[in-house]
Amino acid sequence: MAFTYKPLFKLLIDRDMKKTDLRGAVGIGPSTLAKFEKGEYVSLEVLDRLCNYFGVQPNDLLEHIPDAQNTTEA
Repeated sequence: MAFTYKPLFKLLIDRDMKKTDLRGAVGIGPSTLAKFEKGEYVSLEVLDRLCNYFGVQPNDLLEHIPDAQNTTEA
């Protein structure tokens, strides 16, 4: 199971925000921002802060990428 945060990065572009602006506005550290860029897991608390800040739902911030084995079984 993997996730991508492309919707979050698109949201930043649409709102004319830089990643450093996001860090300051939401109060996340550089390591958390690096996790977004690498597609790694972040806590639900961080996702909750982002949802509250932008007024969006989690699916507006991340997208699930199914495992290759799951797509062949279906």
